[in-house]
Amino acid sequence: MRLSRGVPLLAATLVATTLSWPTPAAGTADGHCARQDRVHVPGAAFQRSACLTDLTTTGLAGTPYTDMADQAGLTVRATRTPSGVPGVQIDGYFPDSSRFNATHGWQHDAQFVIRLPDRWNGGLVVTGAPGTRRQYATDTAISDRVLAQGYAYAATDKGNNGADFYRDGTRPGDAVAEWNARTTQLTRAAKRAVAQRYGHAPRRTYMTGISNGGYLTRWQLENRPELYDGGVDWEGALWTADGPNLLTSLPAAVARMTGSARDEDLYAVGFARGSEFLWPYHEKAYWGVTQKIYRAEFDPAYDPACPGPTAGTTTEQVLAPCAGDAGYDYAARPASVHRAVARVALTGRIGRPLITLHGDLDALLPEAADSDVYARMIDASGRGRLHRYYTVEGGTHVDGLYDTYPDRLRPILPCYRSAFDALVSWGERGTPPPADHAVSRPASGDVVDSCPLAGRAEAAR
Repeated sequence: MRLSRGVPLLAATLVATTLSWPTPAAGTADGHCARQDRVHVPGAAFQRSACLTDLTTTGLAGTPYTDMADQAGLTVRATRTPSGVPGVQIDGYFPDSSRFNATHGWQHDAQFVIRLPDRWNGGLVVTGAPGTRRQYATDTAISDRVLAQGYAYAATDKGNNGADFYRDGTRPGDAVAEWNARTTQLTRAAKRAVAQRYGHAPRRTYMTGISNGGYLTRWQLENRPELYDGGVDWEGALWTADGPNLLTSLPAAVARMTGSARDEDLYAVGFARGSEFLWPYHEKAYWGVTQKIYRAEFDPAYDPACPGPTAGTTTEQVLAPCAGDAGYDYAARPASVHRAVARVALTGRIGRPLITLHGDLDALLPEAADSDVYARMIDASGRGRLHRYYTVEGGTHVDGLYDTYPDRLRPILPCYRSAFDALVSWGERGTPPPADHAVSRPASGDVVDSCPLAGRAEAAR
């Protein structure tokens, strides 16, 4: 970890892109990739620019300019995405001492991607990778559509990634604190890169993200509001010094895995009744690994031997829980642990408009222990007028599970797209989004491509 001044489907996060770089097209005098050679990302230790005929995953799949494996599970198979967006892509990294990200064979963290479409609408969208993924993770979920709308796009790997991210830094909490610093760093650099490419700075800048990217959105709007015009938070993780947080809800889930907790114990810490059919999958893919690596990040003294210097060398080892986590009691841990979490904690004091989405069947970050709490924090801070909160009925933490349970789940992505459009209308046209409510299934029955945000009362008017 070194800053320069100036786990969903976890197996997928262990895959590194090693494809050779193709020869990119040259810019043309008619505007395609104009000023490409003039764009230098401030503070970058290394960058590589390419003039491409299509910046979306339709054009980039199978090339080193995206990583489809790292996107696994985040969207449903039938997701429709736009294509045919020519422009410049810049890949690179900022100075950093950690080496978790093997993308492009660079073995270097603090990697980023910036995409600059030929037809620019004057805006910039910034995000950070969800879970322990890397910079291309939300290309299908976020990048494709905002590029087609004309936005420039920038994403960061957060400065550390993979199941061993907790090893970065010297103090408990350092790795997560770096996520916030890297997001701020990229936002500032991307704004200047945009100005070099188009001749002026972005008129609007939006922060957004999924899961840990949603946490980044919350933190940035609380702590760096001057950089943004608003944000959309898709099931962001909640960190508070005294709880709730991941370390207050997941131990019960791990205890259930080991047979020392009942279903009622999960309900007591916020898991939703009706989400039980999702629990077997989460036992295998989420609960154990998430608890152990975040506990190792903030409380390494609790069980120094597990996970120890690595979360595992095989997928099975990585996903396996630490036995001691079944009895983990965050409230009883030393004050030093709570101080480590306090360094990255949220307050609810947002300084720009924020729209939050959360699925009512989220079985990793249950909404009762997360976004419900965060909405109350925003209200308590007197910032409720800047916030809208929509519970997506039938939504869960990753949309890919809809392909397994199409009769019980719905993807959140269509609601996210509607929320982003609502945020833009809120900020640019003064049209306030609907009041907080639960988003029911669309009347058309199409949950893959449709999600009107209007509540029942608004729709009836």
